Amino acid sequence: MEKYYLDIVIKKEKLSDGKDIFVAHCPSLGIASQGLSTDESIKNIKEAAELYLEEQPGKYEELNSVSLPSFSVLEVKKDAKTTGLVR
Repeated sequence: MEKYYLDIVIKKEKLSDGKDIFVAHCPSLGIASQGLSTDESIKNIKEAAELYLEEQPGKYEELNSVSLPSFSVLEVKKDAKTTGLVR
């Protein structure tokens, strides 16, 4: 059985009633899910991905089965001034 790796991003958000919720997004497939904890959101996005791929098996061809996705954090500052032209 071939293994595939999906990148997911989990972001803590607030519901309209002020409660916290964790939203998991999978950019590779363009799907999202949520949970009341990070563990629950991971469980739910995995289930959503499996259901999605069951319905769209051709998407497996777009996934990288060889290497893990990379992740990085970028720091930005409010009111930062650009120092040069970015191309």
